[in-house]
Amino acid sequence: MTKEVLITIQGLQFDVEAENDEELDKIESIYPGEYYNRSGAHYIMYEELMEEEETPLKNMIKLREKEFTLTKKGIINVQMVFTEGKKTMTSYVTPFGNIMIALDTSKIAVEETENELKIHIDYGLEANYQYIADCHITVTVTARKE
Repeated sequence: MTKEVLITIQGLQFDVEAENDEELDKIESIYPGEYYNRSGAHYIMYEELMEEEETPLKNMIKLREKEFTLTKKGIINVQMVFTEGKKTMTSYVTPFGNIMIALDTSKIAVEETENELKIHIDYGLEANYQYIADCHITVTVTARKE
């Protein structure tokens, strides 16, 4: 895979009370970024602009086997670790205060080809010890065309 990549992040949050698919929370974001593979781990770096903020949020993804780590630095600071079959907790630091979040990861699946890396994660989300939703995220890293 090339150093220059496009990162597509698709999220899906399942509302326990939703009666049909229209009530699902769907998001999709696309960012230019950089990709590295070192010592058997995939690293993806990209910047994210937040509303009303001049300084971008710096993001780094590290993927090694069945563990996916997303680190955000800037106006928001957090290190979210998704490990298949485990529940992890972290402090999500925002300008409005800290939120304790738990990520109960049930599945991490990785599809890898020469020019694409696709990561699927299923997890339960808790905030301040309260269950929020079952979630699915897909991160697709695609080599940018020269």
